[in-house]
Amino acid sequence: MRKKFKYILLSILFLVLAGRLCAQVKDTVVSGEETPLSLIDSSAELKVDSSQLYTIRGVVLDKKTGQPVPFTNIFFPKSDIGTPAELDGNFQLTVNGLPGDTLYIQAIGYNTFKKKLDRSQHDIQLYITLETEANKLNEVVVIAGEDPAITLLKHIIAAKPRNNPARFNNYSCESYNKIELDLLNLSREEFETLPIPYIHKLSYVYDNMDETSEKQPFLPFYLTETLSDYYYQDKPKRIKREYVKATQIKGATNPAINKSVSQYLGNFYLPINPYDNYLIFFYKQYISPLNNAGPTFYKYKIVDTGEVYGHKIITVSFKPLREGENCFAGTFKVVDSIYALQHIEANVPREANINWLKDATFYKDYTPISDSVWFCTKENLTAELLLAGNLIKFPGLKARKTNMYRNIKVNDPAVTEMIGSKTLRMDVTVADSAMNVGDAYWDAHRFEPLSKNEQSIYDMLDTLQQDPQFKKIKNVAKVLATGVVKWGWFEFGPYWNIYSSNVIEGSRIRYSMGTTPKLSKNVYINGYVAYGFKDQQYKYSINALWLLHNQFPRTYVNFSYRHDLDASVNYYDNTTFDNVFSYAVRKPGIPMKFMFSDDTRFEFYKEYYSGFSHMITLLRKNYDPYAPLPDLGIFNDENGNPLNNITQTEINVKLRYAYKERFINGNYFRTSLGSRYPIVELRYSKGLKGFLDGGYNYQKIRFNISSYLKIAPLGQLYVNLFAGKYFGTLPYPLLEIHPGNETYVYNKYAFSMMNQYEFLSDQYAGFNIEHSLGSGVFRYIPLIKKLKFRQFWTAKGVIGSLSDSNKALNMNKGFAFKTLENNPYIELGTGIENILRVFRIDFVWRVTPKPVATDPRQSYFGVFGSMKFDF
Repeated sequence: MRKKFKYILLSILFLVLAGRLCAQVKDTVVSGEETPLSLIDSSAELKVDSSQLYTIRGVVLDKKTGQPVPFTNIFFPKSDIGTPAELDGNFQLTVNGLPGDTLYIQAIGYNTFKKKLDRSQHDIQLYITLETEANKLNEVVVIAGEDPAITLLKHIIAAKPRNNPARFNNYSCESYNKIELDLLNLSREEFETLPIPYIHKLSYVYDNMDETSEKQPFLPFYLTETLSDYYYQDKPKRIKREYVKATQIKGATNPAINKSVSQYLGNFYLPINPYDNYLIFFYKQYISPLNNAGPTFYKYKIVDTGEVYGHKIITVSFKPLREGENCFAGTFKVVDSIYALQHIEANVPREANINWLKDATFYKDYTPISDSVWFCTKENLTAELLLAGNLIKFPGLKARKTNMYRNIKVNDPAVTEMIGSKTLRMDVTVADSAMNVGDAYWDAHRFEPLSKNEQSIYDMLDTLQQDPQFKKIKNVAKVLATGVVKWGWFEFGPYWNIYSSNVIEGSRIRYSMGTTPKLSKNVYINGYVAYGFKDQQYKYSINALWLLHNQFPRTYVNFSYRHDLDASVNYYDNTTFDNVFSYAVRKPGIPMKFMFSDDTRFEFYKEYYSGFSHMITLLRKNYDPYAPLPDLGIFNDENGNPLNNITQTEINVKLRYAYKERFINGNYFRTSLGSRYPIVELRYSKGLKGFLDGGYNYQKIRFNISSYLKIAPLGQLYVNLFAGKYFGTLPYPLLEIHPGNETYVYNKYAFSMMNQYEFLSDQYAGFNIEHSLGSGVFRYIPLIKKLKFRQFWTAKGVIGSLSDSNKALNMNKGFAFKTLENNPYIELGTGIENILRVFRIDFVWRVTPKPVATDPRQSYFGVFGSMKFDF
């Protein structure tokens, strides 16, 4: 039974992963990439004579234990050519001509090994064993009574301003990066017995299973390479620009997503500068081992001295002083004459509170480009992710990323000229030909040849994409992941909206349909027809999107018409009422509030390179509310007759500024990856009475600013400030209806202990704050800290008022609307997240308005659940 359950889980994982790799990403309409102007190929002069290329590869082991010796220095003496061994002891060095006949192998605590090379052999395989020796430390001047490692650290910190690469006015380089994703913990036998049709016919992929170079075998399924020119300017204004000259992706087939991913893979460096006090690693803020207050967080020890590139090198180990804090463990090497980094290797301790991560290590190598400047020329990240942790044996992922840099130029006037050119107006520009260069180009320009294993990965993934059995499995995975079935020109779904029920319609069925890029790449049309068996009415919607400019910055027009029930108050992340799951999580005893609406709108959207965008919308909408909301008979027309419905016609302009916001693009839509900077929105609306039957003249101004702030070592803070002012006398559907939450699912953007339509305002201001503390107090509780719980607190509030004319029109008309005049709404919350890595529990108290005798206690305290996927 347990084995069967395990195979079912494996099947679900396989299908979801395949679906996510291939599915079209949807969320909000997005821009693609700019068509760049021509750029001279700066790498044309880098071609070399292949007859002079030598590749030296091998492994370094401890002679006594047989264990790998990581970060061994492999180099030619009296030259700047060398490379470190990786964690597993493996190394590879490719050179254009041997600079000498003898290769030196040096490692911390081992005797130097010298290997004579045969110049007639161009592909040299080495098996190196090292013998240990006692450390001899006499190069460091020690102050009496002080730990020599701390003395050295003080020198390093004092020298940071002159060694930090961020000190340069500008620099440029050519970069090459390679990313590989592998599947772990899934044998050929388990793969062949997965309960997925045709899966056993794909077992030939295990012919490429790497079982020799790792402690555990792995199955590659995704591989990318990117070659680009990179430009950085710090003064007079900090700007980063990158021109991607070539890229290839194996393992995904959606061209729109591939091109979008290419735009960011070129820029996918390790965002880690060890000279900074704090480092971002897996979306979390870590304390750098070179932090100015390093001894407060780390324990240091000098472990070895040596020589690299003709310079004396001191090696220092470091580890966290206390478990559970966001610190690394590892070693760094410094040049003892100028206290500059030559190498740093750091890994995340097992006690670190990072989800899904079994192991993660990065290293950076620095090479002298002048007597006083050491620059990073290679960096690597290796991470193992296990979705089920260590509870059960379950397939995991191994990610490897390697970046290399050459042709480095510092303080070069040409950098400023390139950054100012129209060719590099975006942070990352992808050449039109980048995804179409051939194998000959890659053979001539990649920094090092592909290994035999990597070449076999390319061949296997190409074969897999053409396999008809794999295509069938991939199509099923797409349906499961997106809910949508694609057939030629059209798509059908999502299937989770086919059936639902509510008090107005009883059982409801819905049929949805849209077009695909096979019909048009720039026009997307979708819609649905629904029917309620209780009210016996049809509902329908149609939407047409026309992308006028399909590359960044994007321009589009959109037309939509919707004739249906409306249960939302129009805030982000609200659950739609016709979702099959929506009723299972509603609070008891609170009736849903419905309106029937006809919503017609025309939108024009344009964005700019700067991050600024604007949307102009012409809207016509009428409302017909259902009980318990007040009937429209409480409102009269100009002749004093009761209204049958409320009709608004307005033109509205939305201005938005999101500096350096990033996206993953789909065929028509995009998913935002957010911005490190505040996002600002300003919206102005004008009611047009008499135009298209509009019944009201009014003006609305709304403002919003939000930002995520890193406040190391105290975690992360989300802040949202908002305000609005409405001018005119309006019925309640056109006023500000503050967003409440009538379910037990926590919504970050709504007030948890407020009901929908509870409070009305025509002027308001509020805040929404969430502080994620990380482990917080849990790190100090011996047993609890093993569970890796995380702590947070929240605070939300709004104050508002209603004009006398709007009070007279809307209040005391059969529904208990309230105002917030002189009585702000405030709720406070705290809770636990990262329960079993995904679950979160919020405990929320409504502080004001104060309860009255007739209000139930549960209106002022609530417990909410949600899921959050995060590292």
